This record gives sequence, structure tokens and C-alpha cells, in this order.
Amino acid sequence: MSDRRSEESSGDEPSSSSISDEVWEQFLRDSERDIRRSAPKEPSARAREVTERLKGQKGEPEGWRTGPAWQEMNGRAARRRRAWAVIGVPLTIAVVVVAMRPSLIPGDPFGSSAGTDTATTPLPDETATPTAPPSAVAADTPTLARPFAGSPALRWADGAAGIVLPKATALGAIGKDRVELALKQTRKLLVDANLNPDVVAGGRPEAALSVLDPKQPDVLDDLNASLRSPSKTHDPLFLFSRFDPKDVKQAGKVIKVRGRITFAKGKFEGVAVHADYTFVYPVVRTDGSTEVTRTIVRRVIDTELPDPARYQVTPGRLTLLRYDEDAGNSSCGINDGYLHPQFPSQAPTAGAAPTGPSVDPYDRSRDIGKEQACGTVSRT
Repeated sequence: MSDRRSEESSGDEPSSSSISDEVWEQFLRDSERDIRRSAPKEPSARAREVTERLKGQKGEPEGWRTGPAWQEMNGRAARRRRAWAVIGVPLTIAVVVVAMRPSLIPGDPFGSSAGTDTATTPLPDETATPTAPPSAVAADTPTLARPFAGSPALRWADGAAGIVLPKATALGAIGKDRVELALKQTRKLLVDANLNPDVVAGGRPEAALSVLDPKQPDVLDDLNASLRSPSKTHDPLFLFSRFDPKDVKQAGKVIKVRGRITFAKGKFEGVAVHADYTFVYPVVRTDGSTEVTRTIVRRVIDTELPDPARYQVTPGRLTLLRYDEDAGNSSCGINDGYLHPQFPSQAPTAGAAPTGPSVDPYDRSRDIGKEQACGTVSRT
């Protein structure tokens, strides 16, 4: 974390301070280096980031502190983010979406069949990146009464209780209250997008959308388009967890959650928040069946609450910089805006056949957002 900060402003008026040619040129070089490092040479599913290469120019560009340069930069970045979505996002989702078979499910470390207190004792909060996936022991079959049986998530936190905010502290001149606001807004985004029962049942994530800055070019337009008319390039699953209410419903009221959230000084002189969470959804079919399966969704999201004295932003609203998703046990190649879990007793009826490797969707030690083919999951 950085100990520096820039002063908070109560409005959109620009700061009157100036920036040297040397600092501006260094900013341009750093931005171009970061873009070259992350730009794909072929289709890739790495992070969809907002930051885009700035046009090379010497000295301070006109309006950098008054807003137009920020809007232009963000506009170019938004267009690049759409390109990332076209090229990479289907592969990002495909890495773990799968048509499940019972033979693919190995033993599970915390099934209730273990019969020990350790099997159900809640885990402490995650405070660092795990170094390995949860260990596997005896398998157990989920039921309506025990929807997390046979899953590492049995010991995870329930719902929003799993999104624990770190203690807010000042970042240099950025006050503690502003850090706390950035954390709370990001948490609100995560909770509504992934835990709101209405959203999970296919509804519109109004609270999540309400924390995003309408001045960030194209972001809300793209998200609204994805909700209105889902497609391969505009898919609400990139940011929201939704199931088709005609096909499946939650088994019980609990969604298991594990992850962590951190903050630091941001690129845009504000509070940058990094969130990495996995959500486990037990579901049943709506045809009266009592067979339970689980879909596991991991999300990595970067937001920032920029300094409104330097950039034309809406005070209190988040800039969305990155959002990566991995969805385990959801059919490949379906782009209707819903997750489509497969049940052990049923052969796949829709979607593309998985061709990629098997992965553990509970493994929080692996990176997501890299190019991989549509594969299978080792357990649900």
C-alpha cells in the first residue's frame, strides 16, 4: 500500500496545481509500457482493463487537470475494453465452464461424511493469496438439506458476511473517510452483483449499477446493453451472477463466499480497490427435481475512486478498471446472459463440448484471465 495521497475535493473543480514535463513524460512512458506488456498478440482472456495507451505528447496536455484529457483517455480505454471482451472474454469464461459427469468429481476435503468438528468449523478470513487448492478427501453428495456437502465451501462464510472490509486508513493526504467510501462502494457492487437473490434469479442489478460512474465512457452503456440483449460480446455474466429462473433456482438461501479485498493509492490520484472472491451457488432444477448441483464463480475486480479535483468524475462513484470471471460448472458457448449448470444425472443438452484441461474451481491460488480453452472442472 502507498502512503501517499492527493487532497480530496468536494466538487468537480480542477486543482490549480501544475505538473512538470518530466513527470508527465514519465507517466506516458509507464502507461505505454504497461499496455505493451498486457496487450494480446492473439486472442487472450486476460484482464479487461480500462487504462489505454495515451498519445505521445510532450509537456502537459491541454485540460489534463480540467477533465477533457481524462475523458478522452477513458474513452479510448473503454473502446479497448470492448476489444478485449470480443477477443478474450469468451475464453475467460470457457476455462472452467463444463458439462459435469459424476466420474469427474474426486474426493472433497470437508464433506460432512468426515464426521469431525474440523469438517464444519468455519475457516478464518482469508488474508493472503492461497498457495494451493483445498485438499481433497471423501466425496459427499449435496442435498436440499445439505447443499454444500462434499465441498470446500462448507467451511466458507455465508453470503455478505464473507466480504469483510479491511480497516480503512489514510493514504497520505487521502483521508480515511474517502478510503472507507471506496471500500463500501466496492462491497456494495460485489454484494448486489453476486448475492442479491433477485439478481441471482435473473433480475437487474440496480444497486451494483448505481455505484458506477456514469461519466466513465461506455461502461454503463455496455453493461445495460448486456442486460438488455445478451450476446457473446456483451454478456452480463462478465460482472453479474445470474441464473435463468425458468430452468433452475437456488437450493436454500445461502451462497458461500471466500476471498479478500485490499486498497492502495490509485493511478488516478484516488483510492484503488482490488477484490478477489469466489461464490458458490447450490441450485436445483425447477421441474420438481431434488437433485442439487453447484456452480462456482470467481471474480477479480479492480475499482478506483479517482480524485475529482484532477479528473472529471462523479464524486462518490467508482471507476471500473478490470473485471475477470471464471465460472465452473456452466455449459460452454451459451451467451444468453445466464449461467447454465449441469447436473450429474443429466447428459449435456446444450452448449459446446469442453476441449480444454480440467481445473479445480475452488483453487484460489491460480490466476484467472489467461487464455485457455473451454475445459472441465475436477469437482463442484
